[in-house]
Amino acid sequence: MALLWQKWVDDTHYEVRTAGHTRRLYSNGVFHSQYNPTRAHAAGVWDLLVLPALFRPTTRIRRVLVLGVGGGSVLHLLHRFVQPEHIVGIELNAIHLQVAREFFGIEEGMAELHRADAVDWLRAYRGPPFDMIIDDLFGNQDLDLGRAVPADSVWCTTLLENLTEHGVLVMNFIGTRALRGCACLRDEALARHIKSAFQLELQAYENAIGAFLGHPAQARNLRENIRGLPGLGRLDFAIRRL
Repeated sequence: MALLWQKWVDDTHYEVRTAGHTRRLYSNGVFHSQYNPTRAHAAGVWDLLVLPALFRPTTRIRRVLVLGVGGGSVLHLLHRFVQPEHIVGIELNAIHLQVAREFFGIEEGMAELHRADAVDWLRAYRGPPFDMIIDDLFGNQDLDLGRAVPADSVWCTTLLENLTEHGVLVMNFIGTRALRGCACLRDEALARHIKSAFQLELQAYENAIGAFLGHPAQARNLRENIRGLPGLGRLDFAIRRL
């Protein structure tokens, strides 16, 4: 891969590298985001963060909150395959937002972007609920098997309180064990609000994506809807009910 751009901020080394048309964001060697303007999907875990929107017709997903924008891979996928009316993106790292705008094609108007701590921002939020919340909060320091915010009862309650009744909550974990420890599954009071839960995985990644739905669903519903979208039909992923 060729080095396109790099910058040191304190003790963090940021890089944007290219491989063909693909651009990748790294910080201290950690792979954060990937974007290829010539390909429909991101060919990575970012696809799995968006796929749960397709359990139902995407017209039901009008407002989306993305916690952890990174380079903006998820924003591109939402625009292409879901087309919500409004996307709000929260990102603490100013360099990530700079890279998203300068190298990953995130243009003004694609999303309402805020540089903020996701936990503080959501706890202070008083606007309408979201039809979909994507929690991709990771840091270079492991607090909870890779997550920057532990998926405990307090945090999961905050997420669900800002989700519509039939909304979709998607959370990124490192491995099945971490996902199965999520309060959305283990806290009985919270689990009553979830009508269906699934785990999505890609063979090349250790991430386990949790999809928590406020409506009944079957894995075949998702696969049928994906087959109708050009560019996603060949996405080879595994899905299991939780």
